[in-house]
Amino acid sequence: MRIFTKKLPHPDLPAEEKAQLLQNAEYQEMMVESTFMYLTLDLPTAPLYKDEKEQLIIPQVPLFSILAKFNGVTEKEYKTYKENFLKRFQLTKLPPYLIFCIKRFTKNNFFVEKNPTIVNFPITNVDLREYLSEEVQAAHANTTYDLIANIVHDGKPSEGSYRIHVLHHGTGKWYELQDLQVTDILPQMITLSEAYIQIWKRREEDETNQQGA
Repeated sequence: MRIFTKKLPHPDLPAEEKAQLLQNAEYQEMMVESTFMYLTLDLPTAPLYKDEKEQLIIPQVPLFSILAKFNGVTEKEYKTYKENFLKRFQLTKLPPYLIFCIKRFTKNNFFVEKNPTIVNFPITNVDLREYLSEEVQAAHANTTYDLIANIVHDGKPSEGSYRIHVLHHGTGKWYELQDLQVTDILPQMITLSEAYIQIWKRREEDETNQQGA
């Protein structure tokens, strides 16, 4: 993965001083190559308003919207105790398996908050080619992934529970596991859950041909 970082002047500085600082070398964009074990997907802030029936609205976001973080163009501001940075990310390699960690939990000085936003995602045929740089795309014949496992968090951050959806490769059926209980589940029900961690498997060439047959 390529990580592009640009230091930002303090927002309270006068505009002229900001412009001067941006000319300095330490404020120029830098790029580093980094390996990753999983990709963290940031959820948009959940709305606090209610609908016309005074019921809480469950926000939703497409998977491809939060994957845009890795397109090499989208920038996000990150803050430390003393400094602010703009960062953008671009994938340079697609491994056989990808792990997505959907960032549902944020911690402040007092408690942990959970974002209940539902991520809309297809179970199969997720193509990540557009998140690769142009020079890297040629080295990847297969860039399509299928979901094989989905970990769900239900309830409040401190009192919640976990469920796991697992694909049985031999039969193509999905199962839900919670403690010692194992039940069948329809694929379309998986997409309605508060997904937390997902495991995706890259299709190999023979699998791609079978899908297209």
